[in-house]
Amino acid sequence: MQATRNTLSENIRTQSVELLNKHLAAAIDLHAQVKQAHWNVRGPGFIAVHELFDRVSTEVETYSDLLAERAGGLGGTAYGTVQVAAERSFLIPYPLGIADELQHIFAISGALASFGQSVREAIDLATGFGDATTADLFTEISRGIDQQLWLVESHVAPK
Repeated sequence: MQATRNTLSENIRTQSVELLNKHLAAAIDLHAQVKQAHWNVRGPGFIAVHELFDRVSTEVETYSDLLAERAGGLGGTAYGTVQVAAERSFLIPYPLGIADELQHIFAISGALASFGQSVREAIDLATGFGDATTADLFTEISRGIDQQLWLVESHVAPK
């Protein structure tokens, strides 16, 4: 840990940095998965889904930045390389070779839901070990991920 005047104990900061880095790896992976879908989607709704995935990827990239900057602000190191993300991400690997817009929507909505669930768990963990600010950051990300999930799932017609 780097020296900081942050008044949280080093123990709390260490736990927070670990939790933040776990989600940073997954957020980098999620961003790449959404870009994979953006580049490869095909179908009658191509332009709408293509542009949607581009907007979702931008939002997810913002979350990566927030997570990394919080880790750094706590005196930790943000582990944000592609190699680290590939090694540490808890997301299911993205299915390669698909083109159909509904298959991409299904895969991206699953990845968003998985990431969102873990972020909600992180809110409770950060609160439990005494870092309300990190919990608040995860709450902000949770709201955003839920909105992105809603936007993606809205591209599937109701049955």
